[in-house]
Amino acid sequence: MAYSSRMAGYQYETSPRKLKPEYEPPKNPYSKKKKSTLKKKPKQKSKQKNSLKPHAKAVIYILVGFSILFAISYRNSLITKQFNERESLKKELGVIQKENAQLKISIQNSLNLANIEKSASSKLGMKKLDDSQKVYVNLPKKDYVEPASEQVVVTEEKSWFQQIIDKITNSFF
Repeated sequence: MAYSSRMAGYQYETSPRKLKPEYEPPKNPYSKKKKSTLKKKPKQKSKQKNSLKPHAKAVIYILVGFSILFAISYRNSLITKQFNERESLKKELGVIQKENAQLKISIQNSLNLANIEKSASSKLGMKKLDDSQKVYVNLPKKDYVEPASEQVVVTEEKSWFQQIIDKITNSFF
């Protein structure tokens, strides 16, 4: 008794008598009851299912985590691809704008009056007018435009709805 009272105050009791065994053998080993054997099998399956559930949950969590990381990396790769396309388009735009500016300058240079005179005299053999080549013409200050003798009436086409409204208003008023 003294031993048991001393053990009662002990916090971590590990006495084999107090631990329950997981499996209890049938009381009568020679009895042909199948109920006791049937009860044992579901307990074993449930233990197996319980032991599989944490593993399945862990696998599912790992797969979900992997799919999230895959989605993030795929999104980042798409962003990088679009950024590279944008940068290449910016470079092409810069080249085209530079070429456009050069073409504007070349057009302005070709439209310069000095350049036109130079190309006309060298390529086409043209010369400036002399006073002998100039001919003056005197025109009388008479107006050659005749006023219109007929009256021109311009009518605008109205929509069918506007025509109906006009007919109704003309018939009442």
